[in-house]
Amino acid sequence: MMEWMSGYLLAVTFLGWLLMGLDKWKARQHTWRIKENTLFLVALLGGAAGCLIGMYMFRHKTRHMRFVWGMPLILAGEIFLLLYYGRRFLV
Repeated sequence: MMEWMSGYLLAVTFLGWLLMGLDKWKARQHTWRIKENTLFLVALLGGAAGCLIGMYMFRHKTRHMRFVWGMPLILAGEIFLLLYYGRRFLV
């Protein structure tokens, strides 16, 4: 179970990072964009770390307070849940 969970978190974290980079590229190209709700959904599904890294790596959405405050709060919640429920998987 732990291997599956680790693989899932790694994949969704990579997806969050990738979507932030892709959306920044699309913004520069003046083409259709990824919806903010989609970015937050990926973060809520476990990809907040990737979204947060992507935000600052690509300098994307760093002026939007929804993202500046929202992504770290989601990440803090995910860390709390992982620490709280993760013990059950280790035993």
